[in-house]
Amino acid sequence: MSDIFKLLKTGNKPSLLAGFVNLLLGVIKGVAFIFTGNVAMFAEMMHSLGDAANQFFVFIGSALSKKAPTPKYPTGFGRVVNLVCLGAVIIVGILAYETILEGWDHIRHPSESTGMWITISVLALGVILEGAVLMKASKEIVMEAGASSNYFNTIPMALKNLKSAKPATKLVFMEDSVATLGGVIAIISVLISHYLGFSAAEGIASIVIGLMMFYVVTSVFLENMRGVIGETDEEMLNHIAYLVSDDPNIRDIKRLEVIKEGEFLHVELVAEVDATLSFAAVDDIRDHLMEILLSQNKVSRVTIAFDEDDGITDWNHIGKRPQNLKTQD
Repeated sequence: MSDIFKLLKTGNKPSLLAGFVNLLLGVIKGVAFIFTGNVAMFAEMMHSLGDAANQFFVFIGSALSKKAPTPKYPTGFGRVVNLVCLGAVIIVGILAYETILEGWDHIRHPSESTGMWITISVLALGVILEGAVLMKASKEIVMEAGASSNYFNTIPMALKNLKSAKPATKLVFMEDSVATLGGVIAIISVLISHYLGFSAAEGIASIVIGLMMFYVVTSVFLENMRGVIGETDEEMLNHIAYLVSDDPNIRDIKRLEVIKEGEFLHVELVAEVDATLSFAAVDDIRDHLMEILLSQNKVSRVTIAFDEDDGITDWNHIGKRPQNLKTQD
């Protein structure tokens, strides 16, 4: 049991925070929907409850992905977080469908909702809390990328570095971006419905929120599917190729793979060296490369093998030398 708690402590903190915030908001929005009958509030309730379930699953998955390799699973559990994210987006997809269905039904059979200021107050609270979680996730992404930001450019910087974010943090960022924007859209629809008498506005807002949820589902599903299969990190592949080539003892790179394993990278290298080198000299080269490669950001496992130089160049660099890639924290 103590091992489980130790693992949970390593889980993705933005996911846990987002889970509790969305659960609280889901309950509050559900109560508000019962009293007001506002369909935009229903959409927001479904969105919040779906996000809460997702984030708790993702938090647990991100913790389990850090479990150390075992004899039965020697490559570790890094891809567990991708599998959990895949399961999580299925829940969002179902709720997105229900949200769109409810919105369409409201457009076809518009009904007047009551308690406008209750609705506005609850939605505004949701925007504030979701926005706070969004800022937390944005700061986490900026930090993971080794960049810097201030209060005003944190979200733009997170968008710029979203590609390099951890799967769990990226999911939090995307879901809370949609949740924050969805809350604003819902508020606007309530005001239009109340002051202009256009009751269908709430149904339209519900459909828009549902479609945004589907966008998150599609994006997260495709990315984590690639993670489950085992995707190459092209930028780090290029970076590590240059690091290896910088060693004067390395004559050529026969094979190099940099595979994403959840939040981490696994490196497999086969390099060619001078056939006259002693075993001790080759072992020193290996130790030197291991130290350098394991110090690179997100690299958690490195496998290195050597072959004698055959005089044929097998490796061609795939791009310009990357800049500002930080080492492991």
